[in-house]
Parts: sequence; C-alpha cells; structure tokens
Amino acid sequence: MKKLRIFILFAVLLMGCKAEKQATAIGVFVPGVMAGSPIYEMMAQGVQKAGAEKNISVTVVEAGYNQAEWEPSLTSMSASGKYALIVSSNPSLPAIAASISAKFPKQKFLLLDGELDGNPAVYTLRYDQREQFFMAGSIAGLVTAERGGEKKVGLLAGQEYPAMNETILPAYLEGARAIDSDFSVDFRVLGNWFDAGKAAEIAIDMFNRGSYVVLCVAGGANEGVVQAAAERGVKVVWADTNGYDVRPGVVVGSSVVHQDKAAYEKTRLFLEGGLPFGRAETVGVKDGYVEFVRDDSNYINAVSEAVRAKQTEIVEGLLNR
Repeated sequence: MKKLRIFILFAVLLMGCKAEKQATAIGVFVPGVMAGSPIYEMMAQGVQKAGAEKNISVTVVEAGYNQAEWEPSLTSMSASGKYALIVSSNPSLPAIAASISAKFPKQKFLLLDGELDGNPAVYTLRYDQREQFFMAGSIAGLVTAERGGEKKVGLLAGQEYPAMNETILPAYLEGARAIDSDFSVDFRVLGNWFDAGKAAEIAIDMFNRGSYVVLCVAGGANEGVVQAAAERGVKVVWADTNGYDVRPGVVVGSSVVHQDKAAYEKTRLFLEGGLPFGRAETVGVKDGYVEFVRDDSNYINAVSEAVRAKQTEIVEGLLNR
C-alpha cells in the first residue's frame, strides 16, 4: 500500500512537471492568415526570435478571416493549457481576451495594436495611429498638391471598425489638411481583407473621381489597389510596413509600425518576468515604434526633393514636439 501511494505521488508530480513544461510554450494567434499579411508575419518573427533566444517553443495558429471564429479558436488555445503566453495583434482582440480571461484567469495575453487597461491577465501595446496616419495623409496631400488639380485624397479600408472610423480616417484627413485646408477624403470600404479584384475596381472608381493618391489599408487586397494605380499612372500610400518595393514609383509613402520590434521586445520581457500585465501602453514616433520611411531609394526616386523636404519637416515636428 505504501509503495502504491509513493507511485501515485510520483505520477502526480511527473504530470505536474509535464504540464509546467507544456505551459512554457508561447502561442501566436493570427486573426487572419500569414500569407499576404506582413503585419502578422512581423509579429510571428518577433515572437520566434525571442523564443529562440530563450529556448522556448513557439506555435503559430492562423484563425482565418471569419471574425466569428476568432473567439472559439482563441478559447481553444487557452483551454489547452499549453501556452504560458498568447501573443496576438488586432484592435478586436482585447475584448475577446477579456472574455476568455474570465474563464481561464491563468492564461496570459500580450496584445499588440489594441488597448485594454486593468485586466491582470492582459498587457496591450497600442501604436499611435494618429501620428502614423497623419504622416500618411501629409505625404498624400503633398504629392497631390504638387501635381495640381482636385484637392482630394483616397482611403480604401478592408472593413470599418472603431480605430478606422475614430482615429485612422480623421488623422489621414488632418494630415492632408495640414498641407491645404481644402482637402477632402474619398473613403471607401472593401468589406474584406483579401479580394484584390474588387479592391482594384473600387480604386479605379476613386481615381476616376479625382483621387490622385490612395491610402490602402486592406490587407492582402492592397495588391489590387497598387495594380490599378500602376495601370493609370497614379499613386498609392502604404501602411504598417515598408511598401516601396511593392511597386517602385507607384508607392510614394510608407507609414510603418515596427511590429517585429514590439513583438520581440515585449515577448522577451515576459520571458524575463517583467511584462507589466494589467497595463495598456501607447507608443509612437518618439518611442521608435512608428515611423515614416524616408531613407528608401524607391521613395527618394519617386518623390520630388521639395516634397521630401516638406515631409521631413512634418516628421521632425512629431519627433521634437
């Protein structure tokens, strides 16, 4: 009987050790797919780099474009008990994580590009999208104004969501109006993040209606906007990643966030026991996480010296304020 008790105790301890070992893994939850989504690729790369340095396994889960499936998929990851930390990126994720953390309070979340304050299981890092898209709007306004003609810029979004309507669109218009107060924005919504053909059709209509420069925030569908712009001799502003080499001469601005840097640094901070769960932080140009790329040769070749000089003044103004 004594031997049996010792065996059971040993088995329980062994199971506990295995569970603890499993729980040191990190999960990357992609609310979409990796292919054609550089922002998610950068997130995964940053987490994987931190994991490799600390010899921690990293698993990437792609949840697809159907938002109704995101919460069940993330719940399944949390219920598995495999992940000491789940990393994701999307403005919709904080609310989903808050719901899941009520059921699985031990599960920790690192969420980029979102905001949730006060939940002890969640840390969020939000990029200052006002700064990011103000710079996108200013370059669109400068390129348009130099060409002459109608004072209109375009913005094609994959979908409408609070950050788009409340921050991105107003900041983009503010940036254009910093160049000329008469600018307006032709704002269109694709309805998904992947239909490049439909995006091209919408972009063509935008170009036909007077938008010489269009900012595309439509995920994998951005390629349709770029293709339409190339065929018609008009211009595109890229967001989140450096897009100048997507179509040199067509892409005249790249207003980026350094998602790989954020994912790496904050994941490493977690592995070192220092990630401040319960906090919501916002980072911008001064912090080195938001940038307008000015040193790319494709930008220098695509945009006049006068426009580049004015855009530099605007960017430096954000850095020095």
